[in-house]
Amino acid sequence: MDAISLLGSQKDCFSAIIKRNEPIAENIFEMWIEAPVIAMSAYCGQFVNIYLRNQAKILPRPFAICSIDHSKGWIRVVYRVGKHGTGTREITYMYPGTRVNITGPHGTTFPMSHKKCLLIGGGVGIPPLLQLAVSLVDVFGKRPDIVLGYRNDDTFLVDEFEELGTVHIATEDGSRGIKGTVMDAIAQNRVGAEIIYACGPVPMLKAVKEYALEKDLTAYISLEARMGCGLGACLSCVCKTSEVNKGTGVKNARVCKEGPVFEVREVEL
Repeated sequence: MDAISLLGSQKDCFSAIIKRNEPIAENIFEMWIEAPVIAMSAYCGQFVNIYLRNQAKILPRPFAICSIDHSKGWIRVVYRVGKHGTGTREITYMYPGTRVNITGPHGTTFPMSHKKCLLIGGGVGIPPLLQLAVSLVDVFGKRPDIVLGYRNDDTFLVDEFEELGTVHIATEDGSRGIKGTVMDAIAQNRVGAEIIYACGPVPMLKAVKEYALEKDLTAYISLEARMGCGLGACLSCVCKTSEVNKGTGVKNARVCKEGPVFEVREVEL
């Protein structure tokens, strides 16, 4: 029995083709995948599950959608390879022409707004915001303010964001932009907003939540979580919620199913 059969229905599983897979920064890779059905139905904020060819690893790897090329039927994911991520490292060896099993799109989307938008991204939480920026410009014709946080000057995707909005950068070591956090960059550059979209590590999202509550702003955050099945069955990616979930009767939600995008007041960080 293969991984797809074990984890659920194959109706949303597609055989996709890797078109490009290469490093764009230290331990950061971008991969373009030809998957026309997914590209046609995907929206900013969603993710896909990619299955490894190694049958010893039955669980798929979830990747946020960074870009959608509707004309080609391609999607792009940007991912980090860690020291212990053997499964993800295997994906770096999926060369152009390789076929992979992929499901999606999964998860909730960023609700777009015509209001003055601020996009805040940190680390590998930055890629999911790129398609959002594209969509905001395409739909409303407005350039959002964008604040990006990196560890050092080994940055990625900055040029593409700069084509879409006003970009401010923060680095931990001060090698590019301001030295400090994304919140420091917001304060020092006096960036204002009517609505916030954010994705990144939990400490950053906690700071975003405090800022949104203080300013009484609507804020949508995309949560990062370790997922098992990525389909809502295994409950490994449950997060705490502010209100009782009507389906479960307890204060929780599955990041892969009820998320990954939540209004910041809906979840406990």
